[in-house]
Amino acid sequence: MNYPGYGAPAGGNPGGYGGAPAGGPGFGGFPSQQQDPLFGYFTAVAGQDGQISAEELQQCLTQANFSGGYRPFNLETCRLMINMLDRDTSGTMGFNEFKELWGVMNGWKQHFMSIDRDKSGTVDPQEMNQAVSSMGYRLSPQAMNSIIKRFSFQGKITFDDYVACCVKLRTLTDVFRRRDQAGQGMATFPYDEFIQCTMSS
Repeated sequence: MNYPGYGAPAGGNPGGYGGAPAGGPGFGGFPSQQQDPLFGYFTAVAGQDGQISAEELQQCLTQANFSGGYRPFNLETCRLMINMLDRDTSGTMGFNEFKELWGVMNGWKQHFMSIDRDKSGTVDPQEMNQAVSSMGYRLSPQAMNSIIKRFSFQGKITFDDYVACCVKLRTLTDVFRRRDQAGQGMATFPYDEFIQCTMSS
C-alpha cells in the first residue's frame, strides 16, 4: 500500500524504498565471513580494529571508482551511509554492514547508470525526478524542487550526491514510517527527536 508522501518501490518490494531499486541484490543469510570474497577486501580496508570508519570507506569507494574518474568519494556521504547501517551506534561499520552497503551501492550505481542516458556521469533534474519516483517515493513538486536544489550543482547531480539523496530519503522515511503507525502520511515528533533525526541523516 502506498501512503501519502512515500510508498513501496516500483515492483512492489515492501521496505525497499531508498535502497537498491527493484531487481537489485538481496541481503539474505551471509556465508561464513572467511569464505566471502568481500571479506579479504574488508579486512584490508578495516585494518586491525576490524571496523571501517568514514575516512576508510571514502578511500575504499574511491579506489573502487564508484564516483567515476577515480575522484575522491564525498566524505559526508560516507558518514551518512555509515549512519544509515550503524545498528550498534559505533560510528563505524563491521563486515555485515559493509557487505550490505556494498550490495546497496551496486544497486544504486546500476540505477544511476540506467537514468544517466547520455552517459555524462551526472543526471539532470528531470532524470532525478524519474529516479525518485521509480524508487517508490510519492513527493510533491515542491519537495522534489528542494531535493534538486540541495543535491545539484549547476543543474547536474553527481553519483555521490545521488547516493547522499538516496540515503537521506531512506533514513528519513524509515524514521517517519515508524512514527506514522496509522499509515496516514502524518506523524508527530518531539522537537529533540526531530533534531536528532534530521541531524544524523
